[in-house]
Amino acid sequence: MTGMNVDESIELFSWHAFKQASPKEDFIELSRNVVAYAGGLPLALEVLGSYLFDMEITEWKSVLEKLRKIPNDEVQEKLKISYDGLSDDTEKGIFLDIACFFIGKDRNDVIHILNGCGLFAENGIRVLVERSLVTVDDKNQLGMHDLLRDMGREIIRSKSPMELEERSRLWFHEDVLDVLSKETGTKFIEGLTLKLPRTNTKSLCTKAFMNMKKLRLLQLSGVELVGDFEYLSKDLIWLCWHGFPFAFIPTSFYQGSLVSIELENSKITMVWKATQLMEKLKILNLSHSHYLTKTPDFLNLPNVEKLILMDCPRLSEISYTIGHLTKVLLINFQDCISLRNLPRSIYKLKSLKTLILSGCLKIDKLEEDIEQMESLTTLVADKTAIRRVPFSIVRSKSIGYISLCGYEGFSRDVFPSIIWSWMSPVNSLSSRVQTLVDMSSLVSLDVQNSSSNQLSYISEELPKLQSLWIECGSDLQLSRDTTSILDALNATNSEESESYGTTSQMQNVFTLIECNSRSKLFEKTLLIQMGRSWEITHILKQRILQNVTTSDGGDLLPGDCYPDWLTFSSEGSSVTFEIPEVNGRSLKTMMCHIHYSSSDSITSDGLKNLSVINHTKSTIQLYKRNALASFDDEEWQRVLSNIEPGNKVQIIVVFWSRITVNKTSIYLIYEAIDEKVEHYHAPNMNVPRSISPGVESMEDLRGSSVKSLTKRLLNKFLSRKYFCKGKVEK
Repeated sequence: MTGMNVDESIELFSWHAFKQASPKEDFIELSRNVVAYAGGLPLALEVLGSYLFDMEITEWKSVLEKLRKIPNDEVQEKLKISYDGLSDDTEKGIFLDIACFFIGKDRNDVIHILNGCGLFAENGIRVLVERSLVTVDDKNQLGMHDLLRDMGREIIRSKSPMELEERSRLWFHEDVLDVLSKETGTKFIEGLTLKLPRTNTKSLCTKAFMNMKKLRLLQLSGVELVGDFEYLSKDLIWLCWHGFPFAFIPTSFYQGSLVSIELENSKITMVWKATQLMEKLKILNLSHSHYLTKTPDFLNLPNVEKLILMDCPRLSEISYTIGHLTKVLLINFQDCISLRNLPRSIYKLKSLKTLILSGCLKIDKLEEDIEQMESLTTLVADKTAIRRVPFSIVRSKSIGYISLCGYEGFSRDVFPSIIWSWMSPVNSLSSRVQTLVDMSSLVSLDVQNSSSNQLSYISEELPKLQSLWIECGSDLQLSRDTTSILDALNATNSEESESYGTTSQMQNVFTLIECNSRSKLFEKTLLIQMGRSWEITHILKQRILQNVTTSDGGDLLPGDCYPDWLTFSSEGSSVTFEIPEVNGRSLKTMMCHIHYSSSDSITSDGLKNLSVINHTKSTIQLYKRNALASFDDEEWQRVLSNIEPGNKVQIIVVFWSRITVNKTSIYLIYEAIDEKVEHYHAPNMNVPRSISPGVESMEDLRGSSVKSLTKRLLNKFLSRKYFCKGKVEK
């Protein structure tokens, strides 16, 4: 296992132990000792650093004593120090459950399940994340490093190395098959998972579960159970059974304690013959059940929060009792192609936040009653037969995202057409304005074949609209729409300054540095990251903050152009460039670096919005400041997916009227598609191309991942202080 060098280790450790790039003065020697014991292993540095964060010197010395007793090659024992330091058995239990069952699972779902086990999971998971024992990705899924997973499982195994049936959790399929086939289960078993390939389905007896009285978590796949289901634990909280082999859930199976039922790819035709009262059930997922024809009666499921029935092609009937799900937050009927309509009672769901109907090819309308869904924020109904949207939806004060992309011959701009009809001359100006004001929560809108006047109305009357995507029919329309939008934005330039937060509130996206200049104006530089966060973006932001005030003005990313990033600069607030094709690499991130000045000192960066204009595709993407700050990786991927090699792209930034933009630079940052990297081919443009300082030859670029190469080059740049040119006078 390749380790980091001492300097790299100290920096990584310090970010976790002190939340800064280097150790605090009193902890320098202690930090070096801990780093030495970590042996350059990044995971150990992160875990130990997170564990030691905010501890006193005496506690550090105690940890060092433990490390001294562990052989250098026993990595898991070093990691276990952090596990042993967890405050109680609850946090340890959550860690072990995640290690065995919940890696890759939705964080909120796991919280529901483990709360049902009495584990106070929200706080416990937060602690585990702070200790770097668990991660949560941008999709809210739980993750864990393989070494930590193996450490957790070894902790369980070591407590009963020989007696399988006395372990608290079973996950290795051979161990599980041994216990179930011999029917040796005991009260010690709290969780069990057995996932077999479909080609190797096993038939086992339910009697094998008879003595597992404390079984909380059960995950099966490719398994058939024969016998009376009354043998299953009455304390079962989570049932995840992919390929459930029965036409309905057996009536002898007690389900009163269940919090989550996941029966994907089942053979169910109806869920229950007689529904039990299931007051604790919060998640019901029957996705990909190709024989399911109707939903269950929901009267006995009063606390369900997530109802997921994706890809149930024979589902044609939804019980009217769905209107009794007074706490439901998400309903997903995606790809239920036989579903023709929704019961009117569904519109009474005041708690529902997300409704997904995409792929329901036969659903052709939504009722006016939809305005009763007072909490609905997201409506996704792509590829349906819906030709019109109820006028009442405009009265919703909660709706934030609507997607109604048509299917085959149906209109792709259903929702925008409704807006245009509201703006028609038939309606008075006051009614049009009131209509849009009622829709004040809308934050995202895609439109096609727009007119300049209509775009002005949208910009003025939808105060919370943070992003606007426009597809124009021609170059002329593109030019007119761009002019119209910029004029509308500049007309209201000075009124919004107090509504924006300071830069510190948006530190994850915006980096702001203020310098003094010869002209006595307040000069600042702003760095906007558009795309995926990775190692270089994090390092650059920190280095820029540390170095720009003592370095010279100029671009903050080192070098001009090389295969990891390409640079395009222009005076003023606009940059136009052609996207080059870089063989073996894909565009992952754009960085927009802006130099600007103002005649007075302002507390915020002054950015109003950023536009991405694709002249090749005739599209305009407009993003207000708050949208740029809140976008996740998936939303940035949508932005970048509209940009392809050969496209002529223009970036325009708009600031408050008191601010002058001096220079704008764009950096296109690439990542290798695979390990073998070829030469890149730059288009014929009047943009300088050079290999950056620190790269001796193109051979240095071959066979290296972008991530490792970027880090190596960046360290060279930082050590040589290539960040800025010229000197800033103070």
